Amino acid sequence: MFIAYVSVTVVTILANGGIAIADFARARFVLANSAEVDVPPSWIPLLATLKVAGAVGLLVGLLGARFIGIAAAIGLVLFFIGAVVAHIRARVFHNIAFPGAYLALATASLVLAIAR
Repeated sequence: MFIAYVSVTVVTILANGGIAIADFARARFVLANSAEVDVPPSWIPLLATLKVAGAVGLLVGLLGARFIGIAAAIGLVLFFIGAVVAHIRARVFHNIAFPGAYLALATASLVLAIAR
């Protein structure tokens, strides 16, 4: 179980860190996607910061502060529920799998952190 927890959490950390870098760089796909789901461009740095905070919290949890890791996973789950809801509200379904995948990773990290 520990290997699964570490593996899934590391993938979640890397995925959130990677997309946060794209957000901070204002990558075209990030700007296009946020426009489609009616998220103002001015929110992107804040949203990227939240993703980084979640990734850092997961890392701190891996390093021994279990409560911080669980709290970070909860935060990421809530964040990506919001992202999925934003896609549904805007009726943007062609790329809903992306926030869905991040939600699945965050949820798996949370479940495995609690079960550990």
